[in-house]
Amino acid sequence: MDRSSLLQLIQEQLDPENTGFIGADTFAGLVHRHELPLDPAKLDMLVALAQSNERGQVCYQELVDLISSKRSSSFKRAITNGQRALPQDGLLDEPGLGVYKRFVRYVAYEILPREVDRHWYFYRHRSCPPPVFMASVTLAQIIVFLCYGARLNKWVLQTYHPEYMKSPLVYHPGHRARAWRFLTYMFMHVGLEQLGFNALLQLMIGVPLEMVHGLLRISLLYLAGVLAGSLTVSITDMRAPVVGGSGGVYALCSAHLANVVMNWAGMRCPYKLLRMVLALVCMSSEVGRAVWLRFSPPLPASGPQPSFMAHLAGAVVGVSMGLTILRSYEERLRDQCGWWVVLLAYGTFLLFAIFWNIFAYDLLGAHIPPPP
Repeated sequence: MDRSSLLQLIQEQLDPENTGFIGADTFAGLVHRHELPLDPAKLDMLVALAQSNERGQVCYQELVDLISSKRSSSFKRAITNGQRALPQDGLLDEPGLGVYKRFVRYVAYEILPREVDRHWYFYRHRSCPPPVFMASVTLAQIIVFLCYGARLNKWVLQTYHPEYMKSPLVYHPGHRARAWRFLTYMFMHVGLEQLGFNALLQLMIGVPLEMVHGLLRISLLYLAGVLAGSLTVSITDMRAPVVGGSGGVYALCSAHLANVVMNWAGMRCPYKLLRMVLALVCMSSEVGRAVWLRFSPPLPASGPQPSFMAHLAGAVVGVSMGLTILRSYEERLRDQCGWWVVLLAYGTFLLFAIFWNIFAYDLLGAHIPPPP
């Protein structure tokens, strides 16, 4: 039975008078009697929704959203206010799982702070489409690095090679009119150490985030961090170029770490305190290395070295936009006031940065290095 037929059967048998409400127990009996295909997690959530209603009923529209795999903020409110909680048996007790399902369970506990969300994700997760965005970006970055490494015969501190800055991908203040460079710089890296650090975090954090929150949301967050990184450099460090995907990486990592801290009690990932400390130490060390290369270059250079401000800008995007996205698992962002506030702030920043790049360099008489 398809979804539309199921909904028509429900309305005809359980709400013939079109009151807009359906008894949860009656609906559960209908499901078992007709052997209708409905995930166990959805039945559990249906009970939780009913418990938030004094008459033990569910709004028909909420039932439609549930069957259609759409969740609104009313779901969390209902489950929080319900008189009976969802079953407490965790996914860790789920027997007989294959390798991929165990990985899905691992991702659920790594990313989501609530058991109800973990059940929802675990039961409705499908392997297709796979998390292609973060894997594709990482693969493209590796390929670009290998090509330039072979061409320049240099694998560490590539930015000191005079031919490196001639790449059409690098952001350089002298080429601000070439707008694509504000994004494509993420495919270039200073050296093997920066590429390795970024690729590792993109695969370890970015792929699980994309599996849970989807390609559109995570790609939006990543690219927003990348764009904010180059624009921030063009405002705060006007003479410096930018390379590396650190703006996007720090947006993902900062959003995830902030989400873990704000939901500390609910997160079930092992050794979370130790991992939090290690992540902060590694991220701080990477920023410190970027600051050192910017102001104390270890080798003679023909111009300023890449700026570190993209790291900080990405972190700000992660804590603001990213945290809003991660706290809205399977909820419509457009229904949340906080999302529009974040978008307004980000849009204001973009407009300011665009006007800055058009007018400020000439008005301030900035002495930028000649473009390669």
